[in-house]
Amino acid sequence: MSAMDTDELPVVLPSSTTSGLSLSLHPLPILNISEHLTRLKLQTKSNSPFVLGALLGTQNGRQVEIVNSFELAVENDGKTVHQGFLVDRKEQYKQVFPSLEFIGWYTVAAKPTSFHIALHEQFTAYSSTPLLLILQPSTIYASSSDTTAQSLPLKAYEPTIEIRERKSRSVFIEAPFTVETGEAERIAVDWTAKGGEGGTSLQSHLQSQRAAIKMLHDRIIVLVKYVTDVIAGQAVKDHATLRSLSALIASLPASDNKEFREEFEIEYEDVQLTAYLATLTKSTHILNELVDKHVVMTAVKEERPVASPRRRGMGGMGGFGGLGGMGGPFGSMRGGADWDRFR
Repeated sequence: MSAMDTDELPVVLPSSTTSGLSLSLHPLPILNISEHLTRLKLQTKSNSPFVLGALLGTQNGRQVEIVNSFELAVENDGKTVHQGFLVDRKEQYKQVFPSLEFIGWYTVAAKPTSFHIALHEQFTAYSSTPLLLILQPSTIYASSSDTTAQSLPLKAYEPTIEIRERKSRSVFIEAPFTVETGEAERIAVDWTAKGGEGGTSLQSHLQSQRAAIKMLHDRIIVLVKYVTDVIAGQAVKDHATLRSLSALIASLPASDNKEFREEFEIEYEDVQLTAYLATLTKSTHILNELVDKHVVMTAVKEERPVASPRRRGMGGMGGFGGLGGMGGPFGSMRGGADWDRFR
């Protein structure tokens, strides 16, 4: 069997082969993949850009839960995964979400091909069985009462090994999945899906103003172009239209009028004078507060008691022996001999 024959073999086993995997998919990776595809379409101007990303989640035996995802970079050849970028982003997510592991990868395609098998081999270093989640935007699903997984253009695949003619090759088995969402996720997804419908009145007002200004701008551009073409002789001169334009321009305020400029300058000077007077009033108030504080501090210093020489002299009295410094009859008191004179 040649290599070409091997490449032409289908890489997905028939539906009779079932996967025993219990797979749960959260809304966040679905939104991330859709946003990734839409953004690349706008950036590359292509309807089928190459989309590649990693899936994060938890795995307990055969129970797998896909919780989050992030984009991946490729080398210049467009076929090789940028391993350094993958390792760095995986470690960054690991620091924020320690419980999440690398579960698999996602892309956008109609169905898995040998190209996806080659990509799959590049992810085996991070997971023994990396899952593949494919977004199929071109697939149209019939309306169904099951709004979880059957109505989504997504398919999950589990890798396996097929033995054919004593040769092994990597293939995929389609794995059914269910969409699992919590209350917080349901609220967040509902709010995201509604977009700006729940905006505030201010946003609605600003959007209306923007639409009105844009419409006015477009109309002015049309009128300017018409007048320019008439002057250049490229458009037919319509006198009724030109008279309407002249009346419209005449109805606008003449900003270059001398009286208007004088009145405007007077109003401007009045506003400046009012602002200057307000500044002077504020400065005067601050100066008054400073003077009041200075007066209070000066009065406190003047009212502070100062010891007089007489008080300082009396402070040295020690019994009657200290009365000798005072005049009068007590000035001659010196011990017991002087005390006898007053008996």
